Amino acid sequence: MDERHQQRMQPYPNNMKQRGAMAEHPFGVLKHRAGMHHFLMRGLEKCRGEFSLMVLSYKFTRVLNILGVDALSDYYARRSGNSVKTVKYA
Repeated sequence: MDERHQQRMQPYPNNMKQRGAMAEHPFGVLKHRAGMHHFLMRGLEKCRGEFSLMVLSYKFTRVLNILGVDALSDYYARRSGNSVKTVKYA
């Protein structure tokens, strides 16, 4: 760490621990899903797109794990403007 960073963080010693607990876990999961150390595409714009898809899939997986598939499908079936009111699964 450089001196400026240490001076900024000195009044808040627990911020780095909180950041590690809250923000680092999703990045670790995304990194693991991506094959640990690399993107499949080349170029900044393509890597941004690839990362955005990984984040979307991570968030969708979290929603499914928290709410469950049945609750999510029931929500979409009940939405206003939805012409399909009954959802049947194969």
